Amino acid sequence: MKATGIVRRIDELGRIVVPKEIRKNLRIREGDPLEIYTAADGEVVLKKFSPMLELKEFAGQYAEIMAATLGCSVCITDREHIVAVAGKGKKELQGRAISRKLSELIDLRKSVSGEVKTGNCINITDDDISFEGQVIQTIICQGDAIGAVVLLNRDAGKAIGDTEKKAVDLAARFLGRQMEG
Repeated sequence: MKATGIVRRIDELGRIVVPKEIRKNLRIREGDPLEIYTAADGEVVLKKFSPMLELKEFAGQYAEIMAATLGCSVCITDREHIVAVAGKGKKELQGRAISRKLSELIDLRKSVSGEVKTGNCINITDDDISFEGQVIQTIICQGDAIGAVVLLNRDAGKAIGDTEKKAVDLAARFLGRQMEG
């Protein structure tokens, strides 16, 4: 752990304020769930909670099947990181932080479908990883945006069609339902 030098007091209701600088750096927003851990030596640790991590293995299997069926790379994200990847670029993307643009898209509950040549694609991570087209669909669970399913087409000769768009939409809906239940 890294010391910040910031000290806060607990108020009469047992609350503590997490400083704005820390919330900004860790992308913690109002309403975000935090998990509380305690240690024998008196430490109290707050950790951002990601419901998608509960489905990591299942999401990985789902991504593998989608990638094999559609011939594209598939990523499943939570609101911060790529949780599961299948297809080309798996080593480059697994566990990476998602871009601010993708995070904003998830917050807005939007979907994107496009090709690089038309300029209507967004970067999945802050690094520029090559792909020709993409489909992104937000995963909704009990009314909350918890992540996204991302299909990346890396083949310049293959266009993204309705089948790929419907498959990504289906995957996002299915994963959202799995989290509910």
